[in-house]
Amino acid sequence: MSFPLERVRSDFPVLSREVNGQPLAYLDSAASAQKPRQVIQREMSFFEQGYAAVHRGIHTMSAEATEQMENVRTQAAQFMNAESAEEIVFVKGSTEAINLVANTWGREFLQPGDHIILTEMEHHANIVPWQMLAKERGLHIDVWHLTPEGELDLSQLESLITPRTKLLTLAHVSNVLGTVNPLEKIIPQAKAAGLTVLVDGAQAVMHHAVDVQALGCDFYVWSGHKLYGPTGIGILYGRKALLDQMPPWEGGGSMIKHVSLTEGTTFAAAPWRFEAGTPNTGGIMGLGAAIEYVTELGLQNIHAYEQELMDYALKAMEQVPDIQIYGPTTRAGVIAFNLGKHHAYDVGSFLDQYGIAIRTGHHCAMPLMSFYGVPAMCRASLAMYNTREEVDRLVAGLQRIHRLLG
Repeated sequence: MSFPLERVRSDFPVLSREVNGQPLAYLDSAASAQKPRQVIQREMSFFEQGYAAVHRGIHTMSAEATEQMENVRTQAAQFMNAESAEEIVFVKGSTEAINLVANTWGREFLQPGDHIILTEMEHHANIVPWQMLAKERGLHIDVWHLTPEGELDLSQLESLITPRTKLLTLAHVSNVLGTVNPLEKIIPQAKAAGLTVLVDGAQAVMHHAVDVQALGCDFYVWSGHKLYGPTGIGILYGRKALLDQMPPWEGGGSMIKHVSLTEGTTFAAAPWRFEAGTPNTGGIMGLGAAIEYVTELGLQNIHAYEQELMDYALKAMEQVPDIQIYGPTTRAGVIAFNLGKHHAYDVGSFLDQYGIAIRTGHHCAMPLMSFYGVPAMCRASLAMYNTREEVDRLVAGLQRIHRLLG
């Protein structure tokens, strides 16, 4: 069965607009993906007909909203093949999820002198929280360096693990290089050494199915807005046995069992103890619609189409004079590149005049920029709604830059 590209594109209203007098070619989905009508309408319907505060309300609308919210928790668990819905915590996104783990699990279980391993390809969201915790608690951060091809050398992991190493935290897919880390090899080795493993899946869940039980990770995080869902909502998966041991990070309503001014506070069970305050209920509803959307299309079908498009794009871009493409030949979602002597910002600005939207800059990955010795890169990201024609326009634009500007 062929991928229903035209039907998919018709579901995304923004793809029909023009930018600077040209049809939009949106090649920036790795930063934030566009939203299908089904997501937009689900949020709109909730706010128009079903909005109410969730939990503890006895009236009908509150009960309905609570049930819908908890149904999405179940959807997210099934989407990742978590053992139960109680392993799913609603957060603002991957960044908050990692900060939550650092400030709860990290403060509870990491002691001065302990070591954390992270990789050279990480997004700042999976670097800075651990640096902050390391400074506060006297921890050591060990860096798993990359090969020139932008991959992890699996033989290095054993030498990085010490008796004091407690955590390995790494991206499933690099947000710059598109490198797909072989977690099926990495995680068993880390677990055999007694490490806790956190996976940043922000760039993975939209491209292929994720099975957290098969992976064997302890934590897995992702953001709804990259899965064609709303901003401000994401998922932290944590093994129930770990979540039950972790103290809350934020205090407030919804996360308590009992509060007394004289006797203190007892907290709700996980995952609710990590969801203080009024949740982003509309965003949760939209996230449920996004999960339904990609599930109905089939992540295997999405993966097959995107890989075919990626192969086409790489071959086409390699024909552009003076182009430097970074990363491995096998990748998911993104192509990072620079064009001759031209700064990434200038390339992006030029392409924008022709309606082509790419991302430029350090991509919240300054250590990776340092590894390659560049201040910035261009990044074109490919999603399930992109086409060969859009790739051709990108290539033509890059050739035009080379021809006109040298």
